[in-house]
Amino acid sequence: MTERGTRLPASPRTGVRRRSPAAAACVVGGAVAAGLGLGFLAVLVIVLWISSPYPDSGPGGALHLAAGLWLLAHGTELLRYDTLSGVPAPVGVTPLLLALLPVLLVRRAARLGGASDEEDEDVLPATAVFSAVLCGYLAVGALATVYAAGGPMPADPISAAWHVPLVAVPAAAGGVWGAKGRPLGPLPKWLPEGVRRGFARPRYALALRAGAGGALVLLGGGALLVGASLAWHGAQVQASFLSLTGVWSGRFAVLLLALALIPNAMVWGAAYALGPGFSLGAEVTATPLGFAGAPALPRFPLLEALPAAGAGTPLTWAAAGVPVVAGLAVGWFAVRRAREVSYGETALTAALGALVCGLAMAGLAAAAAGPLGSRRLAEFGPVWWATGAAAFAWTLALAVPVAVGVHAWRYRPAEGPVTGDADVPLDDGWHDSGVRELRWEAMRRASGTLVPEIVAEPVAPPVVVAPVPAAAAAPAVRMRRAVTVVSGLDLGAVAPPVAAPVPPVAPPVVGVRVLARRKPPA
Repeated sequence: MTERGTRLPASPRTGVRRRSPAAAACVVGGAVAAGLGLGFLAVLVIVLWISSPYPDSGPGGALHLAAGLWLLAHGTELLRYDTLSGVPAPVGVTPLLLALLPVLLVRRAARLGGASDEEDEDVLPATAVFSAVLCGYLAVGALATVYAAGGPMPADPISAAWHVPLVAVPAAAGGVWGAKGRPLGPLPKWLPEGVRRGFARPRYALALRAGAGGALVLLGGGALLVGASLAWHGAQVQASFLSLTGVWSGRFAVLLLALALIPNAMVWGAAYALGPGFSLGAEVTATPLGFAGAPALPRFPLLEALPAAGAGTPLTWAAAGVPVVAGLAVGWFAVRRAREVSYGETALTAALGALVCGLAMAGLAAAAAGPLGSRRLAEFGPVWWATGAAAFAWTLALAVPVAVGVHAWRYRPAEGPVTGDADVPLDDGWHDSGVRELRWEAMRRASGTLVPEIVAEPVAPPVVVAPVPAAAAAPAVRMRRAVTVVSGLDLGAVAPPVAAPVPPVAPPVVGVRVLARRKPPA
């Protein structure tokens, strides 16, 4: 500090010293995020193990299984060795609801690491926070992979090496982006300025919103299809749920697993409505047109909601209404509320929205599918590229014409003649259709006594004013006559305030006032 109280600039070593505790805190935050996810699953598995009447392993096996489930939540494939054939069977179907836990924890850790509560605190750059949080999280993930190797369902190390970063990197980036105030230009500065300006246009934000809306409509339609099928096969679902286990702890575990797989079922339903359907094993695919063969499926309540084998029916064909509604939604959200936008810009935005919807559905389909075995169940779930291509084709075919039509309807020209002459009144249909009077009456009723009721008076006939004789006019000064006709003016219609005294009511004034106006001097 100087004598005047100003602060001297910190040296490079001082800045490094100040930032090192913040970087260490970010590393610890990433490790804590991973530990919270592991702890939650460990407590859940231990509770189920304690309540089970037939535990097949000790608490160490339960903890190893919790570590495997945590890795499965990231998409890592687990290996099951206790099979009838003796061949290890991979388990790669990730419960998407369970995958939401690590995403939220990593995002929260990155957001807390990039935020600052004090004004004088030195905040780390976004890249430093991102790297520090990832280091802490991935370190715990590596330890969990090693620990799960000694359990009943070890994780595939190669699968864990790229699935855990695949989940942690976008979540940490989203947390840092939120901590920095969600800037509109997330692209790095080393890119050309024209590229960064191009991606910052409203077109891309609107296309992102339209594509997200279409994907949400598809997921909602898939949930509707799954719910209707579960209700239709209610007896089979109940029988499957009761036959899996006879103790309440086992049934509670089955119920938790079914709830965690509900988002997967929504994606499967959306893929079914789009047309490609989903695979149920080797050469067995369920589509609205039907499927042939007998899939070797395990007993599970959600799997009992599958349609019957054979050709499709009009009831299954009706699932095509879901992508139709999704295409309409993409076209509706792709229209900007600005008159200067051209039809070509609107069509391009709708096409980009369809592309976003296709990419989102492809990613969700890839996350919701996976193997459940090594032979017939090696392919289980929707095919990601077919689902994404079908979503893009459906929404593109419907969104572009809908967006152009909505644009034309919103900004259609006004009815009536349009002229540039200020003396010719424009017939806009507002004053002659009675809309103004109806709105005024509605406002008067809603305001109570604040707005008085104006009673229309009969219009008096026009008064003809006789011309002034030329002889009576003064020859020296030329006068102009301005005539103002006042008719139907009722001064007693306006009610005064309650506290003020009531003035005498004047009779209606109907007539002519002749006002003399001198000609201004030259």
